[in-house]
Amino acid sequence: MPRMLGTLYLVSTPIGNLEDITQRAVRILREVDLIASEDTRHTKKLLSHFGISTRTTSYHEHNERERAEELCTLLESGRSIALVSDAGTPLINDPGFRLVSMAIEREVAVVPVPGPAAFVAALAASGLPTDQFFFAGFLPPRATARRSKLEELAGMKSTLIFYEAPHRICATLRDALELLGDRQAVIARELTKLHEEFSRGGLSDLVKLMSAAKTIRGEKVLLIAGAPASSASPENPESVAGKFIERMQQLERDGVDAKSALKQAAREMGLKRDEAYRLVLAQKNFRAK
Repeated sequence: MPRMLGTLYLVSTPIGNLEDITQRAVRILREVDLIASEDTRHTKKLLSHFGISTRTTSYHEHNERERAEELCTLLESGRSIALVSDAGTPLINDPGFRLVSMAIEREVAVVPVPGPAAFVAALAASGLPTDQFFFAGFLPPRATARRSKLEELAGMKSTLIFYEAPHRICATLRDALELLGDRQAVIARELTKLHEEFSRGGLSDLVKLMSAAKTIRGEKVLLIAGAPASSASPENPESVAGKFIERMQQLERDGVDAKSALKQAAREMGLKRDEAYRLVLAQKNFRAK
């Protein structure tokens, strides 16, 4: 006789406004045998609001390894479990990957129950291109690693999306301005809540705005326009190379050393480093003829 396995539901919950929960999500949360959540106290407030009395258990980054095994054992015994995060869609910058992977390995059905995700809401209302985007989650907290990550993403044409903590947003904006150039950007805060706010402008504008703020509270969604399309044409490398060298020279006049000037000019024009070197070489060869 085949064994009767349970189902693991990944249930999205509101990121602020409780009206954003779906009828399906409420029904699933009522029907499952157990709800696994990051913070059971936080989740119980949501459940209480909707009159849901389902039992809860904690599942967070500090107990994920052992708790995933326990939950999979329950799923294999036929129990149904809903996984929720504190807000939004489970696994999006939240624990759950280990549990989902383990459940799939054991042939347990994994069912998504779609709903809010902060970065999707922010992107939709940002005014930045939405046809291609790259969600990078939280940038590294340490400056060296954060700058390295921004350099890695500098050439991407897609809209870049990050989550950032309030005490790091100013440093992140300054690093982004230096490494990516003064691109259009948006900071979204308090999404779906009473004081929802979008701050739009160049990165330099947002640096000034955040630096002047008396207090900065709440996690932010930071969106930055992708690298500008290169205006270089294969038949005429002089046009872009000329602009590129002109920008390099301007930076050098401002006191930036040659190597750093090349890297910064390349980032601002959306060029890869090897492409920048080729343009410089092409320009030299063109002038030598």
